[in-house]
Amino acid sequence: MTEVQGSVRPLAGAVAGAVSQAMAAALPAEVAGADPLVRRSDHADFQSNVALSLAKRLKQPPREVAGAVTEQLHDEVIAATELSGPGFVNITVTDVSIWSQLAVRTRADRLGVGTPLAGERVVIDYSSPNIAKQMHVGHLRTTIIGDALARVLSFLGAQVIRQNHLGDWGTQFGMLIQYIDEHPDAKWHHDELAGDADAPIVALDRLYRQAREKFDSDARFADRARARVVALQAGDAATLQVWSDLVAESQLSFQALYDRLGVLLTPEDSAGESTYNEYLDEVTDELVRAGIAVESNGALCVFFDEFKGPDGQPVPLIVRKSDGGYGYAATDLATIRYRIRKLGATKILYVVDARQAQHFQMVFATARRAGWLTDDVQATHVPFGTVLGPDGKPFKTRSGSTIPLSELLNSAVQRAREIVAEKAPDLDPHTLDQVAEAAGIGSVKYADLSGARIKDYVFDVNRMVNFTGNTGVYLQYAHARIRSILRNVPATEATAAVDVSLVVAPAERALVLELDEFGKAVTDVADSLEPHRLAGYLYTLAHSFTSFYEACPVLKADDARVRGNRIALCTLTGDTLAKGLELLGIAAPERI
Repeated sequence: MTEVQGSVRPLAGAVAGAVSQAMAAALPAEVAGADPLVRRSDHADFQSNVALSLAKRLKQPPREVAGAVTEQLHDEVIAATELSGPGFVNITVTDVSIWSQLAVRTRADRLGVGTPLAGERVVIDYSSPNIAKQMHVGHLRTTIIGDALARVLSFLGAQVIRQNHLGDWGTQFGMLIQYIDEHPDAKWHHDELAGDADAPIVALDRLYRQAREKFDSDARFADRARARVVALQAGDAATLQVWSDLVAESQLSFQALYDRLGVLLTPEDSAGESTYNEYLDEVTDELVRAGIAVESNGALCVFFDEFKGPDGQPVPLIVRKSDGGYGYAATDLATIRYRIRKLGATKILYVVDARQAQHFQMVFATARRAGWLTDDVQATHVPFGTVLGPDGKPFKTRSGSTIPLSELLNSAVQRAREIVAEKAPDLDPHTLDQVAEAAGIGSVKYADLSGARIKDYVFDVNRMVNFTGNTGVYLQYAHARIRSILRNVPATEATAAVDVSLVVAPAERALVLELDEFGKAVTDVADSLEPHRLAGYLYTLAHSFTSFYEACPVLKADDARVRGNRIALCTLTGDTLAKGLELLGIAAPERI
């Protein structure tokens, strides 16, 4: 097999090329350039369905078209063809091509996957917790999905700019800062608290709820809080200092959670609402001058023909409220303008839950009218469903409040610890902690990423932390099992060249063909923004390896050449599982 622009051409591509050549020889010119429609098949290595798609245009029976193509199908990669059903062409590739593909992939950098997104500059907006509030179950999916997309797009060559759009501005901060000012004994700095990294955000969350209660019940405090908002917006030094401390303490807690989750976000990726405060007047003036934003009942709004409420009346995007204050619509408009003009984005992804769909449609439409969002820039809302509790309803505590994200992670890790301790009672406590943490966190992330993101899913630790079935722990265990096999390979055999002259066993063939699909699985994620495409691929790969290992002895193979090829298969499978898990943001322990 050949390498093209740093990537290894998959066998599916070679077969598709051969079918295209046969089509050019057998069919009229006007249809000869059609997609050969080559796919993997249960009936052979590959199958082409092109005859069924062209039969109507050619006014010929599909089997007749398929027969004409098959007669011209001659290529060194193809061992046999068979005409089946109403017009399918089943294709089997040669043993030499199977082993050659294994050989070139074991030598290739990056598992033979190229960088088709080189030159793209992608801004990904994800996570976005609120300052002074604990991250809760509602932040789980945006953080995990956004991080997986950042990893995949970066791996494929895009320059990825991660943006954590923190909720760090607005009237609630005047309320909280005023409450803190009036309660100087309140402890919320990390150096005042003897506790874990969550301690500052737990303390701030509690203070925020107390401030809200006082704001709602004490009119004089509410007036003082509103005055503090004005001071904050005016840049009062003392108020800004407290605000800066709130942001810093919150970010310490957020970062500890990001580190535990294994996501890429750092404080350098934070660009909260306050970042764009200085642009709000400028953005608004630009929209007014262009006639895009108009006054309505004292507010400044953008109206659209395509967005109407249940009463049939237009639903506006409110850029500035009647009291002169800006809402998050104005901030989001300033944000998209900044990301296009200042960051030079060619693509912007907003990983935000599905309930915000209309809001983003209106923001994007406004940005297009203003000329900021051009045909050269793609802005996409990446929606996702809800995390449900065991009762099938949105996950809440018994009191109806949201569940802190750290509690959910703790529950998964604890369940993983119980299972691992039962399966491996001889593990020392330190190793048990490491394995339980990797398995528990990995199980939570995989449960999120293994289903279509728009669907809701039930948070069930007993199902997530399971060594069988489609779970993250199953994949981690498969990877660790392969590494265990490879640790027993003699050093003299670890780097043996693949022998392409051997006969390929069915399980070996199936595993090589599955390994050959890795690049497609990754690019499918980039094209669809659906991480479950990669998760599903890894699960199938792990299953294929299990079948291979049960049918084909590796270390006990009598023939050294057979043993060498199977060791290479184990190595490539282990590397592919590790890289695939890494792209999903999931740890791949060497032992589990």
